[in-house]
Order: sequence, then structure tokens, then C-alpha cells
Amino acid sequence: MTALTFAHALLPGGWAEGVTIDVDADGIIASVTTGAAGGRGIAVPGVPNCHSHAFQRAMAGLTERAGPAGDSFWTWRELMYRFAQTIGPDELGAVAAQLCIEMLKGGYTSVAEFHYLHHAPGGTPYATPTELSDRVIGAARNVGLAITHLPVLYAFAGFGEEPPQDGQARFINNAESFLRIVSDLRDRYAGDAGVRIGIAPHSLRATSEPLLREVLAGLDTMDRSAPVHIHIAEQVKEVDDCVAWSGARPVDWLMDHFDVAERWCLVHATHMDATETKRLASSGAVAGVCPTTEANLGDGLFPAREYLNAGGRLAVGSDSNVALSAAEELRLFEYGQRLATRERNVLAGAPDASTGRRLFDAITSGGAQALGINAGAIEVGRRADIVVLDAEHPALAHRDGDEILDSWIFASAGNPVRDVYVAGRKVIEDGHHAHEDEIASRFRFALKQLG
Repeated sequence: MTALTFAHALLPGGWAEGVTIDVDADGIIASVTTGAAGGRGIAVPGVPNCHSHAFQRAMAGLTERAGPAGDSFWTWRELMYRFAQTIGPDELGAVAAQLCIEMLKGGYTSVAEFHYLHHAPGGTPYATPTELSDRVIGAARNVGLAITHLPVLYAFAGFGEEPPQDGQARFINNAESFLRIVSDLRDRYAGDAGVRIGIAPHSLRATSEPLLREVLAGLDTMDRSAPVHIHIAEQVKEVDDCVAWSGARPVDWLMDHFDVAERWCLVHATHMDATETKRLASSGAVAGVCPTTEANLGDGLFPAREYLNAGGRLAVGSDSNVALSAAEELRLFEYGQRLATRERNVLAGAPDASTGRRLFDAITSGGAQALGINAGAIEVGRRADIVVLDAEHPALAHRDGDEILDSWIFASAGNPVRDVYVAGRKVIEDGHHAHEDEIASRFRFALKQLG
């Protein structure tokens, strides 16, 4: 048993002082008591990151020039496809390790990796079909980040089973080869409590109804509770194409044809109408928003107030990994709503309520649900995923209770994250990882190789 004592902690019942958390040998919280002396720092639940594409960390900052005919998500996607052809297993492992350290420092303690880079350039499977998945999972576990790994089902280039493009060759699987990847990963990591395996049908345009039904049936023979994530309604063109193909908008079509419930996370449900917003909110599924990437790509704004007021569940992700701060994602999420409505504290939910607290509570509980993990709160029986904020950081000086979260999210210059625990193991101490210099060196070498 390991005892961790903090000056302040955010517990399910609210803020408490002098909190001691006993963690058992499996990294699970065995007891929580208050009134202890000698604690340091402010403990809050670690944030689950609901959506990441690890390899895209290597191209962050390289797409910020407009093309001669303008720029959009779709022109960015072509650049991403070209970049995806260059990265190999060694480079991917090095990039993922650097990324995972940066996530930990940004307040994330777990990640859902939406992994669609399966094969060698040209589409030939590796001798070990899970080669690239293994590199990402290995990087996360070596660094100390928990991971929900989501192999991506990708078969088509567009609605109506449009044949895949050359640039998508590394992504493509049929039901048999895809389920083999999932099964192999489940067998390989069955003994690691820090690894969860689910699936991610890439999008409605990249799958088909028969294919998705076959894969979900196969998944259910392995694990009926495994997480299922999908890109949905990210772009107006995607919505228009779905209507032209099916006569229905994407969220409506998905919910009409599949049992969308607690195990599902709908990522980038940006362009929903009022009916879809209410349907998703009442389904029990999680909406996965990625505000920084959605802003970077010009996606649009999620209908946040309507969704949250209808009881919708929420998680945040870093997606293309151009930013790696849980606080920054929440800040931009709220600020986007303020710009759209020309109001303040749009997502507070009630008069005199803390906007930061409402959003933080939503993404820790919703994120844990989306990742299929027993975390998201500092309470008995949960995994001890804990972020410790520096009480002496200028942004948090003389802040109490929910003011701490509001100041971290909306008013922090610099990063007040001091220590991070995953399953009770300290992986970030005083803002540093024990192997960060070595991993950064490997990362720089990988970027040089990628040219």
C-alpha cells in the first residue's frame, strides 16, 4: 500500500483539505481520508484524452501555409496522407513516446489512440500485422501513460463503398484482417491493466453498414463492453455527402441503424441539427470534442450549450496533437461558444456556477466512460490517476475551491501541472519525466529521418 498526501484535493463530494489517498499494489484507490497534515499540492483527477492520432504529432506546424486555391480540411487531409506514407515503425515509436510525455505534462493520464496507420507504405501488411499498434502501445506503457488502443476500420474512400485512394492504402482492412488485428492485440496485452482494446470505425464514409455489422458482431464475441469510437459530422461536406447518399444526416443515420449507447464515443459531432443533438445527448454515448484541432482545421463549433443542457456526456481529445494541454482544450471550448454567442460563461450551466468546474467534471467522467476505464475521480475503487497542481504557481496563488480550476483553465500563463500519477505510480515529478531527455533525442532524430 502506498499513501499519497495532498494539501487539497477534488473529491466526488467537493474540495477537501489534508487528503491522504491509499493506493494498493494494483494502482487502485483503497481509501481516501481527510484532515492529514504535511501534504503538498492540489490533487485533481487525471484527464482521459479521448482522441489522438499519434503520428500526426510529427507533422504539427508543417501545414500552416495556404495553397494557391485556398485551404480547408480536405487540402490538409491530402498533406496528411502524403506525410503518412513516410513514417516507419521506429519513427512512429519515437514520436509516440515524445507525445505521451507531453500529454502527461498537460494533465492527461490516459489516451484513446484512434490508430489507422496499420500497414507498410503501399498497403502490404507487416510480418506482424500489429507492428505499428505495438509501437504506439509500447511507447505509452514505457512512458507510463495508460492507453485505450482503437484499431481503425477503414475500407472505402467515400459513401457508397467508393474504392480507396492510393494515399489510404496503409489504412485499409476487410473484416477478417481487421478482427485478426483486434484479437491479436487483446491476446498480447491481456495481462496489462494499463491497456484497453476497442475499435474505431473511421467514419460512415470509410465503412459500410454490412462491414460495420460484421465487425461489431466479431468484437462482441471478444468483449461486449469494448469501446467503439467513430468520426462523425466533422465537416459540412461530410454531412451533405451523407444526405445525398442516404437521405439522412450522419448522427441520425448512425443512430437509426446501430445501437448507439454507453460504449460509443462520437468524435467531432460538430455539425448536428437540434434533433441530432438531443438524440446523442439522450443516448448515453459520449461526444468527443477536440477544440484545438477543430479550430486548426476550420471544422466549426460544436452545439455545446444545447448538448450539455440536454444532459449529454462529454470528453476532450488532442486529435492531431497540435496542442497537448487539457486546460487549453477546455479554454478554447468555452471561448468558441463565447465568440459565437457574444456572451460570457456560456457553459457554466447555472447562475454563480463555476464554468471550469462544470467542464472539468464532465470531461473526467465522460472521458473515463469513453476510454472504458475505471478512472476519472479520486474515490475508492477507481484507478489512482491523479494530477497534482502546484499551489505556489502564480496562476493559482490565493485561489480556493473551484477558483483553482477556473484559474488553471482560463488564466494560467505557463503550466501549473507539477506531478502526475498513473495507477498510483509517479510518472511526472516537478514537471519532468525521468527519461524525457533520451526520448526527446530520439524524437529529434526521427523528425530528421522523416525530412
